[in-house]
Amino acid sequence: MRVSVLTISDSVAAGTTEDRSGPSVIARCRELGWRIVSSAVRADDRAAIEIFLKEAADSNDADVILTTGGTGLGPRDVTPEATAAVVERMIPGFSEHMRAAGAEKFPRAVLSRGAAGIRGKAIIINLPGSPKGAVESLDAIADLLPHSVSVVHGARHEP
Repeated sequence: MRVSVLTISDSVAAGTTEDRSGPSVIARCRELGWRIVSSAVRADDRAAIEIFLKEAADSNDADVILTTGGTGLGPRDVTPEATAAVVERMIPGFSEHMRAAGAEKFPRAVLSRGAAGIRGKAIIINLPGSPKGAVESLDAIADLLPHSVSVVHGARHEP
């Protein structure tokens, strides 16, 4: 599976904070045997996020685009809105499942507003911005992703 990772953070984009979430997600994807085709950083800017997501999905280089950051309640947290603006179909079950799994360990995980959806043949999934939360959220849905990618690419659902 081909994966693109986007870290969304004003401080990381400005160079004042080290990106820990993106590398954590990349490391976990590699442990799962997935191929990282690109990684990038963007500020919490809705237009910039939308442009990245459109270009990454429309290039057909990635099967899955994982974002980390910008899913909270803060005024600059606009990742879910950017995602909703570019996807053609939402996949609410991914986000619901990640929040439910996270809440078992950390009750405030339910405050994550992360979204998931499909654009073209790419699945876009918003992960939380903390390295631990991002990896745990990814782990909650990792087993579902290969099948989901196959179906998005035209395969039939298997029982």
